[in-house]
Amino acid sequence: MNILAISDNFIDSSTMEEGLKSLKEHGINVEVRNWYHDSIEELQKDNLIIEQNGPEGIVLSEDLLKDIDKFHMVIVQFAPISKAFIDKAKNLKAIGVLRGGVENIAVDYAKEKNIAVLNTPGRNARSVAEFTMGLILSEVRNIARSHYSLKNNYWRKDFPNSENIPELNEKTVGLVGFGYIGQLVAGYLKAFGCNILAYDPFYKGDFEGVTLTDLDTLLKNSDIVSIHARLTEETHHLISKRELSLMKENSVLINSARSGLVDQQALVKALKENKIGGAAIDVFDKEPIPEDDEILKLDNITITAHMAGSTKDAFSNSPKMMAKNILSLLNGKDNLPIVNGVKLELNF
Repeated sequence: MNILAISDNFIDSSTMEEGLKSLKEHGINVEVRNWYHDSIEELQKDNLIIEQNGPEGIVLSEDLLKDIDKFHMVIVQFAPISKAFIDKAKNLKAIGVLRGGVENIAVDYAKEKNIAVLNTPGRNARSVAEFTMGLILSEVRNIARSHYSLKNNYWRKDFPNSENIPELNEKTVGLVGFGYIGQLVAGYLKAFGCNILAYDPFYKGDFEGVTLTDLDTLLKNSDIVSIHARLTEETHHLISKRELSLMKENSVLINSARSGLVDQQALVKALKENKIGGAAIDVFDKEPIPEDDEILKLDNITITAHMAGSTKDAFSNSPKMMAKNILSLLNGKDNLPIVNGVKLELNF
């Protein structure tokens, strides 16, 4: 069995090699090629193009596609697997994605070609959940604003929420999306003594200390609203002008998920007009943020450079998790995270 693994600036070649070495120990041929970018910023630019236009938005170099028809499986993190890629990889049986999202894969076309697409759910869930707590605390307690002021020789004590700086204890936090990340955040919030609401039409379980409700009820009753949904056509601009108008005047919006889940222009307008108290955002419609973007002029927002899921542990664990899934399949287990419903059989 031949596997092509495409590394990048976040999961470099050595990390990919180390993570997949257990496959080599079982006689599987693994070749690692690098999707080269001069910097992480350049890679993120391509990622944004792919998020907005799909895998057809970026064309891979011929070096990465050399002899592609000899491989039975390809493993990527951010590199796009387009229809053209799939057509060239004539012996491809599976595509492995080293993260939860599969925006960089032509998933439906892969299904047409009877190629299974596996993702790696939860690989950076803890990273994002921990970062979300950092965003919440930084915004409501003015940590970032105070840091910036002190670095500029200003002992600042007056903030947009000076008359309403809260403790988290007994505050209501609404989680929009209640998958693994949302559940981890809920666990952290419980330790802070928060009341927790959650909206997720796909969640059918029962989580102690969390009240499931509809989106409007959540927005109207939450002091903090944190977004953890998956971006789809149905969830695009899930939070827009109408939803923001339902939130409390002193409430705070947190987004460490995807920019498309929130109407950024509507959010900026709501913040400018003080319709909500504040926001903390890690994802943006245009990355890096343009110098003339109004969001940079706001004082009642904490912004970070799309870094919630970027920890060493998250990146290094991803290839190991994928290797474990592949070996499980070879050992006869079939409970794999296949996202397009194609039954995968690797019998090489």
